[in-house]
Amino acid sequence: METVSENRAFGGTQGFYTHDSAETGTEMRFSVFVPDHAAGAKLPVVWYLSGLTCTADNVTEKGEFRRTCAALGLIFVAPDTSPRGDAVPDDEAYDFGQGAGFYVDATEAPWSEHFRMRSYIETELPSLIAAQFPMADMTRQAITGHSMGGHGALTIALRNPDRFRSVSAFAPIVSPLHCPWGEKALGGYLGPDRAAWRAYDACALVEDGARVPEILVDQGDADQFLEEQLKPELLEQACRDTDIALTLTMRPGYDHSYYFISTFIDAHLHWHAERLA
Repeated sequence: METVSENRAFGGTQGFYTHDSAETGTEMRFSVFVPDHAAGAKLPVVWYLSGLTCTADNVTEKGEFRRTCAALGLIFVAPDTSPRGDAVPDDEAYDFGQGAGFYVDATEAPWSEHFRMRSYIETELPSLIAAQFPMADMTRQAITGHSMGGHGALTIALRNPDRFRSVSAFAPIVSPLHCPWGEKALGGYLGPDRAAWRAYDACALVEDGARVPEILVDQGDADQFLEEQLKPELLEQACRDTDIALTLTMRPGYDHSYYFISTFIDAHLHWHAERLA
């Protein structure tokens, strides 16, 4: 692991780091905020997965999470959204290729060589965090994310219920099987067999038996992607049918931007902290 930068902020350290990933075959970049803590203390970890076109920078610069993380004693980890580099395949559209990894392990050429974001987030990066940040309590983890990252947070938590004590999302893509973004990404990365897509669809995972005790979702009702791409009512129905406690709050006037996320991330962090205590 190489340190790109470290800065003092809110009584903690905000760092950016890179490492050579065995899963993606590329250099990967991520950020970690570590609050000040007593020697030997172990702090719970909150993972934040970003959305389409984003990097680790977006939430780190715009998320306004550090004051609350410092007060609550939460480590905040923000990975990138895909592998990057001249040797990594890309697409001219914003919603596929670099910046749009969808947190899947691709099986279709040419994407399968590098686009292994599921294994990177679920296995490789947690091992690196555990090794390089000894204050991180990997027995107490939570996960959240925005849009494509909300899709990632929900699906990763549903596939790994013993790893995460809590899961939340901001304006998530709840069912990629039923929206243009998801159909394009899953079809391109995984091929035409829609049965293979179900492992990357929160609603399908719930229908197929995956369970978490509760989910917290915030959604702006002025979100330009609400009706065509996000469709929170599908997650609402899936949770209702299976008795998963979903708290879905529609926020009047809020859109899909980081103005929305930064407004409500404080409430999400407090919600996670209660479950990580």
